[in-house]
Amino acid sequence: MEMEYQVKGPYLIIQVGRELDHHQAEHIRQVLERIGRERDIRNIIFDFTKTTFMDSSGVGMLISRYRDLSMCGGTVCAAGVCPAVEKLFYVSGLHKIIRVYSEVEDVFNGQK
Repeated sequence: MEMEYQVKGPYLIIQVGRELDHHQAEHIRQVLERIGRERDIRNIIFDFTKTTFMDSSGVGMLISRYRDLSMCGGTVCAAGVCPAVEKLFYVSGLHKIIRVYSEVEDVFNGQK
């Protein structure tokens, strides 16, 4: 499965692959559960720089991560979202709960 991650300060950065479909969403969920058992991660940045497609499974996974982390004071945000995926953020209402940044570094610089 196409996915990389790294920890930078208080953030876990998930570098999403080309497609965020059912299989990729499930893989990310499993990885996040494993990392959650190993570390106290409460802030996640989903880096969509390489992503050109996302379906409802991806939307559901993002909502689930938001719900879980917001209950413990954490945050979920997205960066590098292409126009097609950004449209899905707006149609689904994700943009109301997950802040979208132009680039990952903008999260750390406080820019939108």
